[in-house]
Amino acid sequence: MKKIVVLISGRGSNFVAIQESALREDWEHSIGAKIVAVISNRPDAKGLELAKNYGIDALCVDHKAFETREAFEEKLYEVVSQYEPDLIVLAGFMRILTAGFVDRFEGKILNIHPALLPSFKGLDTHQRAIDAGVRMAGTTVHFVTAALDGGAIIAQAAVPVLPSDDAHRLADRVLVYEHQIYAQAVKACVTGKVRYENERAVMDDQTALELTLFGQI
Repeated sequence: MKKIVVLISGRGSNFVAIQESALREDWEHSIGAKIVAVISNRPDAKGLELAKNYGIDALCVDHKAFETREAFEEKLYEVVSQYEPDLIVLAGFMRILTAGFVDRFEGKILNIHPALLPSFKGLDTHQRAIDAGVRMAGTTVHFVTAALDGGAIIAQAAVPVLPSDDAHRLADRVLVYEHQIYAQAVKACVTGKVRYENERAVMDDQTALELTLFGQI
């Protein structure tokens, strides 16, 4: 069984979307994979209660309990490692992970960013897209490296930026496709259709087409 660990900081909407896809498609039997734990850096994260409702281990490693980032990451590494994960999925995890953590799980950590990377790395992506006057915005699933939002791109979903958009309206539209594309990307990685080789995401043409969405809303 391939084991997936999810890291969250808040409501866990992307976690729920992935878990619902896993249940709907019966990942446990169809591809031999399941989410085995949800870990938050915040004890009040709503996603922890949701994980418990699914019967998934829900744990907290509160970053505020540690004096240094390194101490927090060492404890997080200890907790994550006990599950021997094949894949670690960042789903609204609001802590920047250093090389000291990500290098131990090279090619095993995924993140989703609310922009079409490599454009608009960092925060406030939707407002920055509107301010830049781009006609397309969207979301990107990528492998995590020590470079912020800089890992190899796995999947992307694009939506039009409309003249009537504000940041909240655009974010809501993008979120619909975040929930779709992230689950597809996790499945592709855990089944080996996408591999991390020489700092690149390697896949065939059919997989690439499946991991490219064009939204109409």
